[in-house]
Amino acid sequence: MASQSGDEPNFASSGSGSASGGGSISSVQNDNSSPLWNYVTKLEKRGATGGTWNYRCNICGETRNGCYTRVKAHLLQISGEGVAICKKVTKNQKLEMLTLLEDWEKRKKQGASREVPLPSQCQSGIAIESSSKKRKSNLSPIAKSFNMNVRAQLDEEIARMFYTGGLPFNLARNPHYQRAFTFAATHDIGGYVPPGYNKLRTSLLLKEKNNVEKLLQPIKATWQEKGVTIVCDGWSDPTRKPLINFMATSGNGPMFLKAVNCSDEVKDKVFIANLMKEVIDEVGHQNVVQVITDNAANCKGAGEIIESMYPHIYWTPCVVHTLNLALKNICSAKNIEGNEETYDLCNWITEIHGDAVQIKNFIMNHSMRLVIFQKFSPLKLLSVADTRFASIIVMLKRFKLIKRGLQAMVISDEWASYKEDDTGKANFVKEKLVSDDWWDKVSYIIDFTTPIYDMLRVCDTDKPCHHLVYEMWDSMIEKVKLEIYKKENRGPSDFSPFYHVVYDILIARWTKSYTPLHCLAHSLNPRFYSDGWLTEDLSRVAPHRDGEIFRERMKCLRRLFPNEDDYDKVLDEYANFSLKSGPFEDLISLTKRYSSDPKSWWANFGAETPLLQSLAFKVLGQPTSSSCCERNWSTYSFIHSLRRNKLNPSRAEDLVYIHYNLRLLSRNSSQYKDEKTKMWDVGGDAFDSLGDVGYLEFAELSLDEPDLESELILEDVNND
Repeated sequence: MASQSGDEPNFASSGSGSASGGGSISSVQNDNSSPLWNYVTKLEKRGATGGTWNYRCNICGETRNGCYTRVKAHLLQISGEGVAICKKVTKNQKLEMLTLLEDWEKRKKQGASREVPLPSQCQSGIAIESSSKKRKSNLSPIAKSFNMNVRAQLDEEIARMFYTGGLPFNLARNPHYQRAFTFAATHDIGGYVPPGYNKLRTSLLLKEKNNVEKLLQPIKATWQEKGVTIVCDGWSDPTRKPLINFMATSGNGPMFLKAVNCSDEVKDKVFIANLMKEVIDEVGHQNVVQVITDNAANCKGAGEIIESMYPHIYWTPCVVHTLNLALKNICSAKNIEGNEETYDLCNWITEIHGDAVQIKNFIMNHSMRLVIFQKFSPLKLLSVADTRFASIIVMLKRFKLIKRGLQAMVISDEWASYKEDDTGKANFVKEKLVSDDWWDKVSYIIDFTTPIYDMLRVCDTDKPCHHLVYEMWDSMIEKVKLEIYKKENRGPSDFSPFYHVVYDILIARWTKSYTPLHCLAHSLNPRFYSDGWLTEDLSRVAPHRDGEIFRERMKCLRRLFPNEDDYDKVLDEYANFSLKSGPFEDLISLTKRYSSDPKSWWANFGAETPLLQSLAFKVLGQPTSSSCCERNWSTYSFIHSLRRNKLNPSRAEDLVYIHYNLRLLSRNSSQYKDEKTKMWDVGGDAFDSLGDVGYLEFAELSLDEPDLESELILEDVNND
């Protein structure tokens, strides 16, 4: 916890009592409630009256005597009070004590609150957890009526806070919001004053960061056995400061580490590699399996530098970025030298997308046209950022989903009677929306890109899927071929110029992005050796019989096991595993290869091959994309928005650290799936505070939450 900005409050002259231990009975009683007494242990009272005690400091361990004033002077390091100061009090402890003391002093001055208190536990009409059993209310009708009035008044005050503060209604689903009011309702805290502006942004912020760090320790403790991936990505905040985001992700989910301000720095490969090295050393290089970045040249260069420093760490390009680039090459082909064939065969896709953009803009850029559209479609149109993954496919999928509504709109009486000043565009929109040929092309684009989109969606998560990438690429390309050949009515051995172009794009992207680690992860997945998987497609071969996988796996094992004895041993262990011999001949282990989670299988059956088992635990638990960084920029943008841009970078980073990691911890809890707080952290920040938005900013919604898309876009009036 860092020191609080600005001058610390001066409590040297506050409080009651004196150095001699005198003071009235009432002042002594007041002093006895001070939170500073929690930092010492009372040993023996001195005298029948007064507030003098023999006490032992819980921080330095020294025994002293005196009244409250001396206790305070000792702990807060106030000289001139007749007592030695505590030399072992840290800056964090002192800040904590000052904060608690400030609150206590405020309550003393204000006295007991004269406002109507919240109903106590025994008065409440709702069941609240306590150490005793639930008790029914015995309130009289008048008391019950008064109780309801108080509740209604509190509801109104909370609602006003939302309305005047521009808070999103989604905040009401936040478990911390609910927990705060439940805590207040079940504790006797008369006279309580909520934390103010400065306290929220200083001492409480720092205290919560320390608290979050403690809560994250159990996750960090798993990295030694399960491994961890470092993910980084660049961004510019709303004040145009360039930032590089660093996160650590494993099977437990992504954890925000830090964001580095790169102003006045040349972001070349050496600079980025040095930042990566700092983070790797903080996490523990022995725990790191790979570093994932986007596919930019400086990131690739930085990754190569890291691999030379730490041979056991791999640089892995983000698979989602790779797939997105492939989709752009196909759906937005450019007419440049050397790309003529691709442009000629794929330009029709660009034209269809251009039509869809023109139709969307025509409807959304005029209030009357938008009103007519909303009468015929329960779903809203999407405004998809060009930087969003698979943006073209997302838009066309939405168009197909609302096809009936769009067609009903342009043939309706409202559309015909509307006096439109641009009849040319209106006729263009109607012509396209009622054209079967246009919709057939939309469907075809969606059909043959769906395998790519589906793989992108699987990889655009924080879940471990590194071990699935190699097989998914093969399967995805085959599925793309099936869709194109079906549309063109071709036989399996026929030549398709269009598929040839698409195939070349996909293979070129795979060649640039795959690493030996992909092949090793594929080789350690027991499913790919099972009869069930091999017989699903007769063209499949087990990893130990595939030449490309063999070569890359051997490269990987050589790097990971530089010791010759360990290398020989791990080769023997892999031979037993792949040939289903030795400790892997057991019938249960063989039958479970197809259906078990890979890591669970290794935990159950891999104990006699310790090197390979440890390697499997690490490699099979890693993600394959930098999407967690992409999603975290929306968090950073939300926190470091223009209305908050007076936050200094350090404080903004603390806010992001707390905001993101508390959400991570929440997602790992069982309450995250409860109805009232189910997925409370998804989508809320991207919406207008009063919910009156004409379209969804899809750039804020990740593809790892596809089931939420309709839930967030539909008008859910029944739940209000």
